[in-house]
Amino acid sequence: MTIDIINAKVPGYQGLQMLLVNQAGVIEQILPMETVFKRVPPSDLQIVDVAGDWVSLGGVDLQINGALGLAFPDLAAENAHLLGKICQFLWDVGVDGFLPTLVTTSVENIQRSLAVIADFISTAQLGSQILGVHLEGPFLNYQKRGAHPAEYLLPLTIDEVKRVLGDYADVVKVITLAPELDTTGEVIPYLRSLGITVSLGHSQATANQAQDAFALGATIVTHAFNAMPPLHHREPGLLGAAITHPHVMCGFIADGQHVSPIMLQILSRATPGLFLVSDALAPLGLPDGVYPWDTRQIEVKQGTARLPDGTLSGTTLPLLVGVENLVKWGICGVETAIALATDAPRKAIGLPGIVQGQAANLLRWHWDQDTKELSWRRLLS
Repeated sequence: MTIDIINAKVPGYQGLQMLLVNQAGVIEQILPMETVFKRVPPSDLQIVDVAGDWVSLGGVDLQINGALGLAFPDLAAENAHLLGKICQFLWDVGVDGFLPTLVTTSVENIQRSLAVIADFISTAQLGSQILGVHLEGPFLNYQKRGAHPAEYLLPLTIDEVKRVLGDYADVVKVITLAPELDTTGEVIPYLRSLGITVSLGHSQATANQAQDAFALGATIVTHAFNAMPPLHHREPGLLGAAITHPHVMCGFIADGQHVSPIMLQILSRATPGLFLVSDALAPLGLPDGVYPWDTRQIEVKQGTARLPDGTLSGTTLPLLVGVENLVKWGICGVETAIALATDAPRKAIGLPGIVQGQAANLLRWHWDQDTKELSWRRLLS
């Protein structure tokens, strides 16, 4: 079936647009509504009038640690079938693609999880697509490890990186590391040579150290504000260097717990180079309660997960809740909030946004002027 979606607001486009979707389910053209063109309407043409609502691609989550009770570092042959269920669940909550994130654990666990994910990717995927893996560690600064277990942290050397990646370098899309741990300056260029996007995080890096890492090829920052020194007027640190760099993007969490909405407003005013992540943990999709987390336990209350000592370990809120929060808190407008979860994460890992040739996995967003609430649904599924 050929579909024309009309009267749509599209992030990044001026005015109302029409999206022409061909029989293969691909966006053939995005044109202003006032465009006049001649064509013979296909016999199977369906017109979908969204009446001024926003239309976007689905979300992309570059930092998600698990869902439905499964933490991605715990992947093994016996629970690999849960990946399919997670992909369907994430599709249902508006996520088109994601990077299963492996937090710091043993090299053996990392290798086992990478093997399972590599095997899964090699088969036909339904639902949300696995775009690669995000290794959040084990090359992190001990002082900023947060909830990452200290016993599995490793020195940042090429030999250790090779040991962790093993035969699965082509599966890893992003790696978070603390750049100050590399005294040679060789690791970031090596990772970039493998096609891996380097993100800085869980770090004590000074602004100068961060700037050096960006010059070597690091391009993103993991959960801005969290697990790094705060902005300081004499030592702006990693975050200060990131938000003033024209080609660096910062991921951030908008659950209201990891970062104050006021600080998010400051961040959004300081740089356009932002993208949303969920940082969701394994209980994503499950009710509040106490759950296992590696050898420890976490307690989830109202979507926030903490260790028994109160250390913030993550959230269980889906990615698109962050979009709704940003609008509700007045951080940004609807268009920007949508783009932060859809186009911006794609840009951060070199993927195109909503353009001609993309699969028409589209979301329809409605802003209710009376209730001041933003809602979404899948448009063509």
